[in-house]
Amino acid sequence: MTGAPSGDLPDGAGAPALRVLRVLVADDHALMRQGVAAVLDEAPGVRVVAEAADGRAAVDAYLAHRPDVALVDLKMPVLDGVATVAAIRARDPHARIVILTTYDADDDVERALRAGARAYLLKDVQPSELVACVRAVAQGRAWVSPEVAAKLAERVTRVALTPREMGVLRELAAGKSNKEIAGALGIVEGTVKVHAARVYEKLGVQNRTEALAVALRRGLLRLPGA
Repeated sequence: MTGAPSGDLPDGAGAPALRVLRVLVADDHALMRQGVAAVLDEAPGVRVVAEAADGRAAVDAYLAHRPDVALVDLKMPVLDGVATVAAIRARDPHARIVILTTYDADDDVERALRAGARAYLLKDVQPSELVACVRAVAQGRAWVSPEVAAKLAERVTRVALTPREMGVLRELAAGKSNKEIAGALGIVEGTVKVHAARVYEKLGVQNRTEALAVALRRGLLRLPGA
């Protein structure tokens, strides 16, 4: 799958040549990485020129091959997807990168797009949409799956939590009482209650349990090891 040269691919005798789009696929799961590469290699005018199993290797492979498009998994060892995007873009501001992941938490989406990703796709995407996305991004267009677009639209309608409210939310997630949170954050217990009430209001919930469920779904909090 590697080593395909850049150039023109004959499209039949006397027909106009079709330019080959050169793609990098980075994913720490070999089966997924190879499956994505196989789908792309079967598409006319698309060739996978490099693969990588972690974020650092992805950056190195990008610099070595300079592909037209890089597909990057969000959760990888050494460097995660967002850090990988940022590292590549720091060296090539014009890099065209697609995040391909199983995660659709809206905080992940926003972080990836802010880092410079041009597209965000979920791994349950149809092969035809994957190929269409790669071609669109190669042409300089952005591409976000409908499910992800809906999350972004929902996010912009909500008021973001302040740093203090996020601090209270994290302490709530740790199972601490209001008194314990007050001691940890250096504020009075009454202020903790005010911040917690604002957190519940902004998340559209009624209690701590609901707040934690919504915060996990939105990517504001993460389970240990996630």
